[in-house]
Amino acid sequence: MILLFMGGYSLAYAQENKPENVAGIPVNYDESKAGGYVLEDPLTLVSGEKVEDVNTWMNVRRPQLLDLFYQFEYGFTPEPRSNISFDVFEIGTPVFEKKAIRKQVTVSFSGDSDGPEMDILIYLPADVQEPVPVIISLGFTPNSSRVNDPAVKPGTYWDRETKEKVPVTEGMRRWSFDDQLQLFLSRGIGVVMVYYADIEPDFSEGITKEKGVRNLYLKEGQMSPKPNEWGAISAWAWGLSRVVDYLETDEDIDPDRIAVTGASRLGKTVLWAAARDQRFDMVIACCSGAGGASLNRRDYGESIAHLTAPSRYPYQFAENFGMFADYPKQIPVDGHLLLSLIAPRPVLLQTGDQDYWLDPKGEFLAAVAATPVFELFGKKGIEMNEMPPAETPIMNTLGYYMHKGGHGPIPSDWEIYVQFMEKHFHLNQ
Repeated sequence: MILLFMGGYSLAYAQENKPENVAGIPVNYDESKAGGYVLEDPLTLVSGEKVEDVNTWMNVRRPQLLDLFYQFEYGFTPEPRSNISFDVFEIGTPVFEKKAIRKQVTVSFSGDSDGPEMDILIYLPADVQEPVPVIISLGFTPNSSRVNDPAVKPGTYWDRETKEKVPVTEGMRRWSFDDQLQLFLSRGIGVVMVYYADIEPDFSEGITKEKGVRNLYLKEGQMSPKPNEWGAISAWAWGLSRVVDYLETDEDIDPDRIAVTGASRLGKTVLWAAARDQRFDMVIACCSGAGGASLNRRDYGESIAHLTAPSRYPYQFAENFGMFADYPKQIPVDGHLLLSLIAPRPVLLQTGDQDYWLDPKGEFLAAVAATPVFELFGKKGIEMNEMPPAETPIMNTLGYYMHKGGHGPIPSDWEIYVQFMEKHFHLNQ
C-alpha cells in the first residue's frame, strides 16, 4: 500500500484566501455570479451511446477521457527511458529509538551521474513481519529540510532567483513533517518522501534546465514542448510513477494498494498521477482547485485565465490549456471528469472553508457530478446535493472534507487522512 503525500507547503496555515485581482484579471467570489454551465456526462460516449457497464467504461470511455486530458490540459508524456536506474545507498538503518527503519534511494532519470535525479527517503515501521503500507510525501522542500534526522542526504534545491540548483544548508532545515511522520509510523504506515523539484523545476524556464526531466526528453533542436505535450504538472506526475516503479521492487513495502495525495498545485499533480497510472489505489487531494478537482466552467475564484496568465503558471500545463482562458465553458475536460478517471479507487477531496480562491464548493460539485461513475462500480460517492459544514467528513469511496480555515493541510487533517486509509485499505482488520 502506497500513499503519496505532498507536504511542507508554505501556505499550509493561510486563512482566508480571497485575492480580488490576480495577474490583472478580476476574481469573482459572488455565488450569484458564478454562472450557469453544462457539464459533460462522464457516462456518455463520444458516439452518444450511454455507458452501461464497467467493461465499456474501462475499455472505451475512460481512454476517450484520458486522451482529452492529455490533449487539452496536462499534455502527453513520454515513455520512461530504459536506462533509468535506482541506487539504493542505504538499505535499512534503525532510527527513532529503533521504532523505524530508514532507507534512501537515488533515482537517475538518464543513467548519467550528471543528469536529472530524484532522492527518495523511506521510513518503515520496525518489527513488522509483512510488507507495510507507506505514505509517499512529495514535498515542496528537499527531504533533509523536512525531518529531524541528520543522517538524511542533504540534497539540493532550486533557487527561484538564480534558477540554479544549490545545496541545502543547515538554515533551511525546519523539520516541517516530523509530527506527521511520527503519526503515520505509530499507525503502522511507512512514509516515503520526495522533493517535487528533483523531478522538474517549478518555474517557467524549467524545461531549459538540464536537471529537469522535460529537458532530457526534448528532441534535437526542440526548445519547448509542443502545444499538446507535458507541462510541469505532467512531469511531476510522471516522476511519481517512477517512485512507484522503485517501491514495487522493495519486498518490505506492500505494492498492491497505492495511494497519492498532495496540496495545491501538487493536489492537481496527484489527481493527474492517479488518473493516468492505475497503480495508485487512493488519492487524497488537498485544495487542488482550478486545473484540478474544481470545475473550470464555474466562474468562482481561480480560473483557467488566472492559471495560464504569462506571469503565473502556464508552464505547468500543456500550452493547449491556455486556449480556453477566455472560453472556459468550451473546454472538453473538467474536474468531475478527472475524478471519474480515478474510479473505482478511493478519493478524498480535502479543502478549507475559507479557501475561496480554490473554490471548495466547485470541488464538491465536481464530486457530485463524478458520483455516477463510482456507482457504476457499486461504490458510494457523494449522496447529497448540499455541501456539508466544515469538520463534517464524507468518508465514502469518493469523499469530501473541509477543515475550518484556509489553504493547505492543517494538523487536524492528518487524522482524517489516516482514518480514510484505514477504512478503504482495510487496515487493522
